[in-house]
Amino acid sequence: MDDVRRTLLLRAALNNAEWCDAVCRAHGLAPQYDDEHLWVSPERTPPMYPDAVTLEPSVSAKSVLLRMDTDSPGCSVKDSFAGLDLAGDGFEVLFAAQWIHRPAGARLPEAGPSGVEWSEVSGAGELASWEAAFDGGEGDESDESDESDESDESDESDEANEHSRAGRLFPPSLLGEDVVFLAGRAGGRIVAGAVASTGGGVAGVSNLFARDESAAGTDAAWAGVLAAVSARWPDLDVVGYEHGEDLEAALRAGFTAIGPLQVWLRTSDRTHHLRARA
Repeated sequence: MDDVRRTLLLRAALNNAEWCDAVCRAHGLAPQYDDEHLWVSPERTPPMYPDAVTLEPSVSAKSVLLRMDTDSPGCSVKDSFAGLDLAGDGFEVLFAAQWIHRPAGARLPEAGPSGVEWSEVSGAGELASWEAAFDGGEGDESDESDESDESDESDESDEANEHSRAGRLFPPSLLGEDVVFLAGRAGGRIVAGAVASTGGGVAGVSNLFARDESAAGTDAAWAGVLAAVSARWPDLDVVGYEHGEDLEAALRAGFTAIGPLQVWLRTSDRTHHLRARA
């Protein structure tokens, strides 16, 4: 692996870990960094988010599992360099994917006549509409009640608990300078979107979706998202990860696949009690 590609992979993994960290802290958790090698949450993370993310290829399986709550079903590990073997610890590969990279200043893909207007989500009400659309709902902003955007640091834990009880994955405390939720709107509804976040010296794009799940709809979503990211952070490379048809769409949007990752999910009680043996 050449130095440039290694640097890009390290930055992409760190960016993703910082996004996972933000989501977990918004839910009242306290994840940790083990120097520059590993991000891990000792408590179970929100749905769809890993309990650990490796940040270096040299991280061992034992060092990862020692810091996780492996006694709880459904815990997972994002193996950022596809180098771990957790099969003997009750895990199986949930999916494999490719990290993707697009250099700053690269020519933007053609948006096409989609009729979708893109902007950043602002406030709790819009974020609730965005999440509804992300979950496959209508994303009709007129149906959302006005929620107060005022916050107090002393109420952050209560807010996290409230949104967890409400089943929301993305609390309003996530909205900020380093994290933006991008919404593509048409006819008064959110029909496409993505999350963009900075960290690791790059801009990461995740959770991209389009109500029109055809290739044309996904391509138009990438065009809108990349234009918005380029306008906000023109000097940052863009990274993320995708697999299957979503990877094909990212490559059409000008990304390059730079390396494999895999996500391991604990599906068995056949675990090694590493804490007892440490």
